[in-house]
Amino acid sequence: MDRLTSMAVYLKVVDLGSFVAAAEAMQISPQMVSKHIVFLEDRLGATLLSRTTRRQSLTDIGRAFYERCKIVLSEAEAAESLASDMHRHPKGLLRVNAPRSFGGLVLAPFVTRFLALHPEVQVELTLEDRFIDPLEEGVDITIRIGATDNPALVSVPLAPYQLIVSAAPAYLARHGTPETPQELAGHECLIFGERAGHSPCRWSFGEGDDVTDVQVRGRLFSNDWRVLLKAAVEGHGIALGAEVIVGEDLKAGRLVRLLSDYRSPKRPMEALYAAGRKPSAKIIRFVEALVAAFPQQG
Repeated sequence: MDRLTSMAVYLKVVDLGSFVAAAEAMQISPQMVSKHIVFLEDRLGATLLSRTTRRQSLTDIGRAFYERCKIVLSEAEAAESLASDMHRHPKGLLRVNAPRSFGGLVLAPFVTRFLALHPEVQVELTLEDRFIDPLEEGVDITIRIGATDNPALVSVPLAPYQLIVSAAPAYLARHGTPETPQELAGHECLIFGERAGHSPCRWSFGEGDDVTDVQVRGRLFSNDWRVLLKAAVEGHGIALGAEVIVGEDLKAGRLVRLLSDYRSPKRPMEALYAAGRKPSAKIIRFVEALVAAFPQQG
């Protein structure tokens, strides 16, 4: 038997004064009421109620147990109420993980806007380029670039991670504007990664069988896109970066999009959270806000 249910039956018996009254109030049989009381007494190894054919009374142990049961059931009800409320209203700590470039340059301001709308939510944002399994690492939501096939995770598609080529007007004024991908080979390019002195860097354009690979060169390499973005805006070279990252600089005229007639690399982006259980309100609201801020096109 369930111990909390048996405690609730016991409280009702004491409060109403009889098994029959308790049975009627809880819509169970008097025999079931008796089974709950016997279950508790057997578990405790003590008599809770002194019963005769005419009346029943609490033993000393029964009276003390009655007072503690009221506290236990009250706390259990409060815990259930809190959990239910948190499923309806965003509340509590939300652990979010994202790739470094996207997380630092794009997701961070999104998070602060989300927090302004939900004052009872806290967000712990960690940035890692390696894949984070939410189930293993205690993360509520992880944002990944690239398709994920894991039946234990719910995948919510976001806007694709579209890479585009851009440069500052000052750079183009000094070095000219490339009109084809092949012309990038003659330009100073800003290279994401740690390839200095190792394998050459290639930028790809096109899809399927129609792909053009261009070997680019440059003197600045970095695994942090914030470094490359600043260098691009200051006119030090041409960058291949996510449209969602360079978008504000494009709108402001600090960067100019290049080679827009050529298809540049695009990768799926998705928000992931654990499947198999109903997500809390904080997860639901955060994912809804992500979809609104980074909607799929078409």
